[in-house]
Formats: sequence, structure tokens, C-alpha cells
Amino acid sequence: MRKLLTGVISAAMLSSPALAAPAAKADPYGGEEAFRSLYKELVETNTTLSSGSCTLAAERMAARLKTAGFTDDQLTIFATPEKPKEGGLVAVMPGTSKTEKPILLLAHLDVVEAKREDWVRDPFTLIEENGYFYARGTADDKAMAAAWVDTLIRFKQEGFKPKRTLKLALTCGEETTYAFNGAEWLANNKRDLIDAAYALNEGGGGRTDGKGVSEGGKIVVESIQVGEKGVQNYRLETRNPGGHSSTPVRENAIYELAAALVKLQNYDFKLELSDTTRAFFAKAGAVRSDAMGKAMQAIAANPADTAAEAVLNTDRSFHSMLRTTCVATLLDGGHANNALPQRAGANINCRIFPGHSVEEVQKELQDVIADTGVTVTLAPPLRPLAKTPPLDPAIIGPMEKLAAKYFPGVPVVPTMSTGATDGIFLAAVGIPTYGVPGAWGNPDGNGVHGLNERMEVKAIMTGRAYLYELVKAYTK
Repeated sequence: MRKLLTGVISAAMLSSPALAAPAAKADPYGGEEAFRSLYKELVETNTTLSSGSCTLAAERMAARLKTAGFTDDQLTIFATPEKPKEGGLVAVMPGTSKTEKPILLLAHLDVVEAKREDWVRDPFTLIEENGYFYARGTADDKAMAAAWVDTLIRFKQEGFKPKRTLKLALTCGEETTYAFNGAEWLANNKRDLIDAAYALNEGGGGRTDGKGVSEGGKIVVESIQVGEKGVQNYRLETRNPGGHSSTPVRENAIYELAAALVKLQNYDFKLELSDTTRAFFAKAGAVRSDAMGKAMQAIAANPADTAAEAVLNTDRSFHSMLRTTCVATLLDGGHANNALPQRAGANINCRIFPGHSVEEVQKELQDVIADTGVTVTLAPPLRPLAKTPPLDPAIIGPMEKLAAKYFPGVPVVPTMSTGATDGIFLAAVGIPTYGVPGAWGNPDGNGVHGLNERMEVKAIMTGRAYLYELVKAYTK
């Protein structure tokens, strides 16, 4: 039985034999065998919202940390009574400095749903095949979670004493908009527990030329995520008295909504650059010799260059990086097949350029639609304002230096994510968050959020080694 104290579960329960991890072989250097065991246990712990448990995964990782020497007071498993399976873990490795602020390592435990009947292999059994690990979560985000736990275990085994205190937060709810979000809960309720100068998170990493390195492919870029867009959903809705479909009128709720959506379809928010995206387009463009590369450099030098913008807009990812975007994702309307619709609605998913509030975008949507018969309302949950962290050389420098060691000749570029991570909740309470380089994927996305998710074994192992050295570099 778990002991719930204001939403926090005591770590003393980890002494229970049922939760204790198998004793690891003596391994002062944290070898591959130990890491594979940890990674396998984490991947094979189902953490989907429908049938899994992030709390169980957190307990298993805490048990491994305790076996390595972490004490009960350094391990906090948290959950709320309303969401007992959506908990997480905070581990603390005290530093020797009394003045240096801690560093926070962040990763999420939850994964996207995966149906066995749709997959070639069991999504919750780690399978190694043709140089790849296959299973749900192999990449997103259990590779990073396992690497962080492995790093702390190796530090303990080595007797390493970090100068800065290290904190690890493994949380749930990142993959599902309406789920309990552990990072948000910690930021709003246990800020002191995760207090840090900055956090290291997912969002960065490498990309190959189309094939895995073990298949003869090459890594073409390593990225550092420095900022991300905000995410907000809006509800467009039209209403009408309706009536019998045998006597139609022009005032039709579905037609009015459709007209509003066409206006939105043909609208582009204004082009913007941040320090991060300006550096990205300048640096990434410099290594290309094609028209796109020239346009990238041109827009970095002059955001008003409309010719360069037109070229960049032909690439959907660059188009998104240059502005706020809003797109219709869900539709509903009408109540009977022989009746005029009384109501029609659409969900509009917006990815908001850093620095803009959800209310600003709401007003711009209203102005674009220009129809008082269409309401535009904020759809919960409301997410924080996106804030871009600084391109701090003290943080970026070690990433670049180590990348030169592990990936010689590969450009390292800062990027702004057009997706979303839990870093936005940390940034909202004053903890700048960076997505680190390291492990790589292929341009096809490696099945992340889709079928047959996979990660190249060599990418996992190299990323693990890179992150271990990176954390040590920050804490010496």
C-alpha cells in the first residue's frame, strides 16, 4: 500500500523486496551490459495512459538508483491520489559546492499508445534486429530517461563527487494533452525540489542522411534545442436556428464555419526570427550549396527578404520555424441528416512563436476570420507562454566541444522546436531548458508516435556515452 502525503509517495518503500532491482554485477565503469538491462526494464514497462503505469516505471528506476547507493531522502516518488499511475521520480545527487545552483536532468516516462495487432513486433518487448532496437519508447523518450539514470549510477559507482548538485526528474503526461503532467505539477507544486540553474532535456540530437550509421549512412547534423513554440488549441464555433433540410437557407452553420476555415487556410502569420532561429538559418545554410542554403543565409541576414522567404516557405519545417502556425485538426457539426445544422465547430491547433500570448493569437484569428458569427475561444488546457533561453556559451560550449569529439566534422546547430516538450513548464518558472545533442535518428522519424518505433543500437550507445561525458563536464 502506498503512503500518500500531499501527493508525494515516500521513497522508503523502495526497501520493499517487491520493488528492489536485481543486484547488478560489479561494474565500476557502468558497462554496456548494465545499461542494456536498465534500458530493457524501462522500455518493457508499459507506460501508456490507457493501460500502463508511469509510477511503476519510476519505482523501478528508483530501485536501481537505491541499489547503486542513493539514500531514501535522495529519492522522491510522487503521484496524486487522483492519478496514482501517472507519477514520477525526482532523484538528487548532492554536489560539493554551496554556491553553484543545481543542474536538472529531465525526461518523460510516458509513451504514445501502441496496439499489438498493428505492429510487426510486440511493442512492449525490446527486440534487437538488424542493428536497431524495436519497441514503443525506444526513442521517445526512454532512451534519454535510461541514459540519465545510467549516468547517475555510474557516478555513484565511480565515487565521483559533482561540484554542482544533480537532479533527475522522470515525469509522466508529456504525450497526452489532457493527462496529468508531472513536469507541470512539479513546477507549480514542488518548485524547490527541482530548482536548478538550467535543465537538460529531449529535443536535440542528430539526423542521418537517410540510413543508419550501421547501414552505411552518415550523420549530417547534430542539433541543440534552444527554445520551442507554445501550443494552444482554439475552438471555432458557429450557431444557427436550423430547421428542416427540405427548405434550406443561406445562413447555414456549416457553410459559415467552412468559409472561416478557408480564410485561415490561406493566411500566413508574419515572419519572425529569434536569436536561436537566426543562428540556425545562418549556420545550417552555410553548409548547403543549393538555393535553399542561400535563402537560409539571406533570411538570417535580412528577415524582410521576401524572395528568400518564398523559397523557405516551400519547406514545411522552415515555414513553421519562421512564424506562428494554426491549422484545423477536428470538425463537428449538425445533429441530423435531414435537418439544417444548428451548430458547427472546429478545433484549431496553434504552435505559437515564442514571446506571443495565447490571447494575441486569439485576436489575430478573430481578425483573419472577420465574422462576428464565428466565435473563437480558448480550449483548455491553457499552456504557458513560450520563452526562449539564451544561447549561453557556458551551456552551449560543452555540447559543441563534445560533439566535435563524438561527431567530427558534423555541424552543430541551435534549433527551435516547432513541436512541444515539457521544457515549456520549466521555462515558465524560471528554469531555462535545453535539448541536448547525442543520439541520432533517420529523416523518416524512426516510427516515433507511429508503428514499429525503433532506434539504432549504435545511436543509443553513443548517445549514452555522450550524455555521461556532458553531465560530468558541467559538474566538475
